[in-house]
Amino acid sequence: MSIPSTDHSEPMSQPLSQWQRLLKNAGTWQGSFTQVSPYGEILIDTPTEVALLPQKDNQAMRQEIHRDPSGAAPKTTVLEYSSLSRATLFFEDGAFSQGSTQWGPFSEFGAELGLISGDRRLRLVQLFDKTQALKQITLIREQLKGSRTPERSPLKVSDLIGTWEGKSVTQYADLQPEQTQQTQLKLEDIGGDRLRQTLTFSQSSPPIVSTGTINGQTIQFSEGAQTVQVLLLPDGASATFPPQITPRQPLFLEVGWLLNAHTRQRMIRCYDAAGAWVSLTLVTEHKQSF
Repeated sequence: MSIPSTDHSEPMSQPLSQWQRLLKNAGTWQGSFTQVSPYGEILIDTPTEVALLPQKDNQAMRQEIHRDPSGAAPKTTVLEYSSLSRATLFFEDGAFSQGSTQWGPFSEFGAELGLISGDRRLRLVQLFDKTQALKQITLIREQLKGSRTPERSPLKVSDLIGTWEGKSVTQYADLQPEQTQQTQLKLEDIGGDRLRQTLTFSQSSPPIVSTGTINGQTIQFSEGAQTVQVLLLPDGASATFPPQITPRQPLFLEVGWLLNAHTRQRMIRCYDAAGAWVSLTLVTEHKQSF
């Protein structure tokens, strides 16, 4: 829902390797791929099973993707790999993102952002067409095979109202060391279907304040150089994106996940004004009680 700061603070020590982080996703995940319109309408829901099977003493991975679309024959895709693309980064808990490393006019563009919590995963794919407009959103809700953890309720604006304090971890596309930072996000209902957002990264930086308009399942922030839309989704999820990419302006794609009433995670994939992928940030934040 917000662009992470580029201020640097003390780096994390001795992080797991990217491959070790991938292994946090090992197992068989059952769920569905749900195509959603930019306004929250469920278009197609396809049951799925994704198996991530370590091979060769954890040095390689076999990935089996089974889809069972309604009215069509089941489909299976198998991928085998022993290294990761430079377009993919993982965090310590197994959360990850993969996607385009460069946006440009007249080309398709997009990314997948995935969060993990215990025996549940939530992934979001956002794709843009050659006219720079949002083409497709796919929400992927999964749980480990045999799990009985219930799905969370659809996200509501009222779930977000309050002050959220937490920590961000940022990785960079050029592989400079990870950076951590304290964050505060305050969301206020100011009436008239309006929402005010105040984002603070440190005592030395001025807060970033913006106002959004609530319309059904969407919140639209139109004050900046590029309009940003937040879409409220099932399972406590949210998607943040520009409905139409504005050339020569920085942009970001975000997924949010309300894990419980007082804990939320967000992942933000940022691109600079030239369209180059710059960073990936994971924020874990907690709602404060006053």
